[in-house]
Amino acid sequence: MASPPLCSFCHGRFTFSSSKTIHEVLLYLLLLSTFLGSLPNSVLGECKNPPVIFNFGDSNSDTGGLVAGLGYSINFPNGRTFFRRSTGRLSDGRLIIDFLCQSVDTTFLSPYLDSMGSTFLNGANFAIAGSSTLPKNVPFSLNIQVMQFVHFKDRSIQLVAAGFRNGLYVIDIGQNDLADSFAKNLSYKEVVKKIPSVILEIKYAVEDIYAQGGRKFWVHNTGPLGCLPQKLSTVQKAPDDLDPYGCISSYNDAARVFNEALLLLCEELRYEKKDATIVYVDVYTIKYDLIANSTKYGFSSPLMACCGFGGPPYNYDIRVTCGHPGHQVCDEDSKYVSWDGIHYTEAANSIIASKILSTDYSTPRIAFDYFCN
Repeated sequence: MASPPLCSFCHGRFTFSSSKTIHEVLLYLLLLSTFLGSLPNSVLGECKNPPVIFNFGDSNSDTGGLVAGLGYSINFPNGRTFFRRSTGRLSDGRLIIDFLCQSVDTTFLSPYLDSMGSTFLNGANFAIAGSSTLPKNVPFSLNIQVMQFVHFKDRSIQLVAAGFRNGLYVIDIGQNDLADSFAKNLSYKEVVKKIPSVILEIKYAVEDIYAQGGRKFWVHNTGPLGCLPQKLSTVQKAPDDLDPYGCISSYNDAARVFNEALLLLCEELRYEKKDATIVYVDVYTIKYDLIANSTKYGFSSPLMACCGFGGPPYNYDIRVTCGHPGHQVCDEDSKYVSWDGIHYTEAANSIIASKILSTDYSTPRIAFDYFCN
């Protein structure tokens, strides 16, 4: 299945260049109608004027930026469930950001670095797999992504200034900062000591976007790092460092410290910038619940990757990762939480997205479709 066409709706107006023929316009509308009609009702919203969305983050929300930017190969079976081909997403199908876009009746975000056929009228995705906040000024740290956005804004001739002011700015980053710190054999205390510097970079990012006119922010906290099959299979751990569900307690504790600091940052920014809407979303609790109560959601082996190598208990081998020669993959009709040991399956992402949309995990409790124009 080909990638869905880019949305060309901007504040309720269908915009197209004068070079487009009536036939092309009608064909576009037909394709858009067919695509939206194929979505499940649980995902579709009633957003008549979808927000323009700009996303910043890492592989959890990368819709093809790594492939477009570096030419990195993300091979099948990535993408097998929904797209039926690899689209550069590190999952078997849609990501959380994809479901959020669908909930406001807009199509999937194109990577900023992908110039092949992108119009960017529904926004752009600056997220790149492997990204972190620190170190700064390296591809593709958070501050580089924000610099790319500023460059995009300055050169854009399609989106008027109001489009950027009314845009929704999604930030989902931090996991790699924690993971990279632990990978350098830093102690738990040393990792926690670095968290304020990471939070400060996120603050700078929000302030820079605010200075460019952005007033609507949607901020995800980081998930339970200690429950990832990759970490469980590669980290030397003592039995007493595992929680009741088999996750690494110290890794998850660090994630919770990060999330508490991020929540405080959002509260601080909300106080300072009273004309801005800043929503903090507790993705950690949603994801951890998916692990702890996996059978309730119909999942088996919540700490085992669907696509990897080595079999139980984690099916992860850093030498034979998903999409590379020798990998093993679960049956398509089986339900796993983890896709490749690091990223989640479409089935898991769908549940996570639905819980995000419930507003039960948002501070303040503002619905995602509140940002429809």
